Amino acid sequence: MKRREHTPDEREARLVALTRQLFAGEISEGRLLRTLRREVLGLSQEDYARLVGVSRRTLSDMEGDKGNVSLVVMNRVYRPLGLRVGLIPRQSALLERLFGADDGASG
Repeated sequence: MKRREHTPDEREARLVALTRQLFAGEISEGRLLRTLRREVLGLSQEDYARLVGVSRRTLSDMEGDKGNVSLVVMNRVYRPLGLRVGLIPRQSALLERLFGADDGASG
């Protein structure tokens, strides 16, 4: 069954929704990667691995939250999705302050 092509706005909305789930601790990095690869790009593991220059096994391990890959590899894998690896707070309250609604404090 052929997947329906999504508009750029639909792809961006899905990316934002899933990234919010990641920040909320509702999904893992691997789940985010797998879902975006399949739903947003519509690519198989083999095709995506070839695109980003990693083995299918490495991609599979990343999607399964297994293995130990470098930041360079992680950034290479996430780049086509418009994402990069970075630091985020572990405490949800601080995360909400950083990414939540403007609380009126300006810098």
